[in-house]
Amino acid sequence: MKRVQFSSRFLPYLFLLPQFAIIAIFFYWPSAQAIRSSFFIEDPFGFGESFVGLENYTDALMAPEYQKIARFTIAYSLIVTFLTLSLGLLLALKADAIIRGQSAYKTLLIVVYAIAPPVAGLIGMMFFDLHIGPFVKFVSLFGWEMKVGINYFDTAFAMVAVAVWNQIPYNFIFFLSGLQGIPASIREAAAIDCKSGTRRFWTVILPLLTPTAFFLLIINMTYSLFDTFGVIDVIVKDKAANNPITLVYKVYLDGFRGNDLGSSSAQSVILMVIVLVLTLIQFRFIERRVHYG
Repeated sequence: MKRVQFSSRFLPYLFLLPQFAIIAIFFYWPSAQAIRSSFFIEDPFGFGESFVGLENYTDALMAPEYQKIARFTIAYSLIVTFLTLSLGLLLALKADAIIRGQSAYKTLLIVVYAIAPPVAGLIGMMFFDLHIGPFVKFVSLFGWEMKVGINYFDTAFAMVAVAVWNQIPYNFIFFLSGLQGIPASIREAAAIDCKSGTRRFWTVILPLLTPTAFFLLIINMTYSLFDTFGVIDVIVKDKAANNPITLVYKVYLDGFRGNDLGSSSAQSVILMVIVLVLTLIQFRFIERRVHYG
């Protein structure tokens, strides 16, 4: 195989320097600042700070409110990840089987991904509005008096629904690409060996999609933990204080509204550790079941 030759041994590093600079400025430096700030109680206007050690961490972890939000974040992330992956895969399977109208069907499913999370949250609030929301009027026919922004469960339901709706097209695109990459010879051999479509899916199709599914699992876990901030902000903003929120949104509330920079920094460090542990678990245990061959 041909190898790229450079006139100088330092030239490749020169090409990589802009990317390294971006990573250092926008990731490593803020992370280091957050770790440092987590050990201090800081004046919000920058006039002073007091070293408190691990007090910010213990106060956050021992607080009943933080534990409640952590439990909700876990449940919220698991539900959103499961629904986005399963529904995206289901729609991709249906789109892969369609013969006529494929382009229109795929376009209608993909176009939702062009909507930014805050805009998706705003559209979702229109659907779940107490006065004009069509979904609220629909479920009222079955005796469900939905009160998003007032009732804890109803608000959580709206948050999950909007977050899933906004992320499904992303999974759909990747799953459909993975399905179309499966050779026709394998599909034909599987159809000859097994008449049951469900069994063919579990024994042939899904194992071949595991690289795509593993990638999307990581992306969707990250999405549910961090990228749904815009959705949550639109849904719970200016509402009653007993609404469900995630750990990321609590970092924002404590840091930017409560001006408690030390506690907010400690919570952000805790989140970084959680993401690191989840990533290690995913690559250490789940990747073993991924078939790349």
